[in-house]
Amino acid sequence: MMVPATTKKAATSAAKPVADKPKAAKAATPVAVKAPPKRVAKPVADTPSKAPKVKLKLVRDSFTMPQSDFELLDVLKQRAMNFRHAAKKSELLRAGLQVLAALPDVQLEKALARITPLKTGRPKKTD
Repeated sequence: MMVPATTKKAATSAAKPVADKPKAAKAATPVAVKAPPKRVAKPVADTPSKAPKVKLKLVRDSFTMPQSDFELLDVLKQRAMNFRHAAKKSELLRAGLQVLAALPDVQLEKALARITPLKTGRPKKTD
């Protein structure tokens, strides 16, 4: 014997209990969180040829220079600000080293000849 469809529907809806819980309580129940999908490494051929970042070893050192050269650093910092680059003293010194390294030996010798040699060591304190 076949049961009409309306009777099945009524029977299934009557079997489900009606929840008297407020909706806020439903939201407070913990929800299973899906784990993020595992990332698969791209093949080496598909990645652009970027050199891996190499952490440079930094060396801290101190040196002595005449007051006029120290003031020249401030002048160069101001010039760098004209093209919106807040240069640090160490950046200026490193840039100067790069420029000196690119010079031919004859020009490097002339540049070094213009520099007054200083005594090594710390300057004496003047009170």
